Amino acid sequence: MEEDGGKFIKIVSAEGMEFFMEKKVATAGSKTMQVMLEGNYRESENNVVRFPDISGPVLEKVIQYLYYLDKNKQLSGRLPEFHIEPEIALELLMASNFLNC
Repeated sequence: MEEDGGKFIKIVSAEGMEFFMEKKVATAGSKTMQVMLEGNYRESENNVVRFPDISGPVLEKVIQYLYYLDKNKQLSGRLPEFHIEPEIALELLMASNFLNC
C-alpha cells in the first residue's frame, strides 16, 4: 500500500477479514475514520484501521454504503434505495452510529 501514496486504506474486521477502500471515500463518509486517518494516530501512519467490535459482513456493508454515498453525492432530490438485509440491520445501525456515517 505504500506505493500507492496512501490512496487506499486497509480495514480489518473483528474476525480478521481485510477490506481495501479509497481513503478519500472513508474520510468523507465516516467522521470516526476521518479522525483516525487524519489525526495523530497509528492509523494515519500505516493506513490500517482495525475494528475489533464490527463483524466482517457488517463492515462490508458499511464500506458498500460509503461508496454508495460517494457515488450519489451529486444527486439532488431523493437517493436511490440502499438495500439492507434485515438480519444485519441492528448490528449495522450500531456500527454506523460508532462510525458516524
